[in-house]
Amino acid sequence: MEAGDIDALAEALSTGDRRALARGITLVESTAPRHRPAARALLSQLTARADARAAARRIGLSGTPGVGKSSFIEALGSRLIAQGHRVAVLAVDPSSSRSGGSILGDKTRMETLARAPQAFVRPSPAGRTLGGVARRTREAIALVEAAGYDVVLVETVGVGQSETAVAEMTDVFCLLLAPGGGDELQGVKRGIMEIADIVVINKADGAMKRAAEATQADYQGALSLLRRRAGDPEGFPKALTASAMTGDGLDTVWQALTTLDDWRRDRGWRDERRQAQALTWFRQSLERGLVERLARDVGLARQLEVAEAAVAAGRETPDACAERIVAALRIALAGADVDADDDAHAGQD
Repeated sequence: MEAGDIDALAEALSTGDRRALARGITLVESTAPRHRPAARALLSQLTARADARAAARRIGLSGTPGVGKSSFIEALGSRLIAQGHRVAVLAVDPSSSRSGGSILGDKTRMETLARAPQAFVRPSPAGRTLGGVARRTREAIALVEAAGYDVVLVETVGVGQSETAVAEMTDVFCLLLAPGGGDELQGVKRGIMEIADIVVINKADGAMKRAAEATQADYQGALSLLRRRAGDPEGFPKALTASAMTGDGLDTVWQALTTLDDWRRDRGWRDERRQAQALTWFRQSLERGLVERLARDVGLARQLEVAEAAVAAGRETPDACAERIVAALRIALAGADVDADDDAHAGQD
């Protein structure tokens, strides 16, 4: 993709063109090495648009299977659109460990929201990325914010200890649960309970309403035993009930989310959190880049295969093999610098 094409794509995306936004996300999600320079150029152009990012609310959502995450997001998103918001939903679907394929059914399940002009629903495969999010979810957040969406909902894959990664890219984290007894409370990992800002018991309607209220009380008691995070207002984390079917409780949930987000923003906590998230993003990108550098170099890739075989057979320790590969990578990088200097001098001559 030429520089002029990147400029045109960035300009169209920044005006809110949904087709350009879809193209941009496809570009940054591409695993093809030839697309990375164009993806980086696009992100660099849009990084300067800080106003949109500062105004947007980043909400992470996760939940147990069958809790109705898609229905909840569609009901909440439709409500927010009616209030004048522009809503982007980044939904991550599980990928097959064999084929790598993904159903990407969230757009079908959110049919009404996906058709709304003020909404953008983008399903992405999780691939081999842990944490319930796709590898390029952070980049997708940057793009939808640059396109003018002021509410970004990141729906994760399932629920479990690894889903805590979503907290490293959002401002507020919401955990959805279905009405149930103590067995479900035992089944939810403590790690995700500790990062949940708001626990929502969904399906609080009809015959399940009383069970939902009882479950809310159970979770509120459990949350009260956890240490309140420094700087958060009184009453958080909290458990609430809601119904995606009737709409009951949705306004209360949104008010709680915005109250907490505003509190953190006004006291500078949100900016500090985003700065820390950016550093985490940088370190992960750096680690990924080093691993990809190993894979691209034929000699290093061969050494890596030999080291992996030695570790698997128990002939060498993982630490010793890792240190040897790091040393080989250091030598390869030093050699690349020398070659670059020689080419530069040759060009001058």
